[in-house]
Amino acid sequence: MLCGANLFFSISTTMPSETFKKDGHTIHWGDVVEVLSSKVEDESVSLIFADPPYNIGKKFSEFHDKWNSNEEYIEWCCQWILLCIRKLKANGSMYLMTSTEAMPYLDIFISKHLKVLSRIVWHYDSSGVQAKKYYGSLYEPILFCVKSETDYVFNADAIKVEARTGAIRRLIDYRKKVPTAYSSKKVPGNVWTIPRVRYRMDEYEEHPSQKPESLLERIILASSNIGDVVLDPFAGSFTTAAVARKLNRHSISIESQEAYLKTGLRRVGITDNYKGEYLRKMPKPYIRKNGKSS
Repeated sequence: MLCGANLFFSISTTMPSETFKKDGHTIHWGDVVEVLSSKVEDESVSLIFADPPYNIGKKFSEFHDKWNSNEEYIEWCCQWILLCIRKLKANGSMYLMTSTEAMPYLDIFISKHLKVLSRIVWHYDSSGVQAKKYYGSLYEPILFCVKSETDYVFNADAIKVEARTGAIRRLIDYRKKVPTAYSSKKVPGNVWTIPRVRYRMDEYEEHPSQKPESLLERIILASSNIGDVVLDPFAGSFTTAAVARKLNRHSISIESQEAYLKTGLRRVGITDNYKGEYLRKMPKPYIRKNGKSS
């Protein structure tokens, strides 16, 4: 049985562990289970954005994203999910991502512990060669979950978008006593069309699964308030913390790979020097059509 009684694995003691802090932002370099177990207080976090490895074989610096079996991957996910739930405040929210293949299992598991309010589809444009013998994937699933169905943060006005219905066509709602133009703004539905991060974008970092700032902006604005603590247990390119900082929230980030730790130290504004190395954004030269590079 997945996520059964023997849920908890032994915690690795070989991975380095170090903490960096500045101006309300904390980065933990270490194993996610160990850090969540020992370094993040219970019921101290207002919002969690969890974007773990997907078990699809990608390379994340020194880490290979591949478990021995799907069952082992799901068991590992259930482990850190339970720890994340412990860190949430009573009115806290959690957004969870994983592969389309694994999400049904995690959806069933997390529904036993949190209330799933929305099952979101992040739809993006194609990148690279699509499948030829089946339908290629053009989306990633996101669960929006809360601890309490009646007490949670949702700042609807902060995330409204231009309506693609009557407002654009300037239609009038004649069902009301006084005919009124349709509102031009609405809360987004559960299909979010947001482009992936591309190499030439200013926000691009050297990471194989970087999430766009606009995706995190919507989540953080909707489900937290100024001064709240946002936790990202798989920081990666540190988009969550960078956006939290820009939106005047505090952040806690956990990252196991030293290469990405350096990205976070720079991007979150903690330091621009690490072990004598000056941390700067990766230069992005490219060849123009006239043969000159930038």
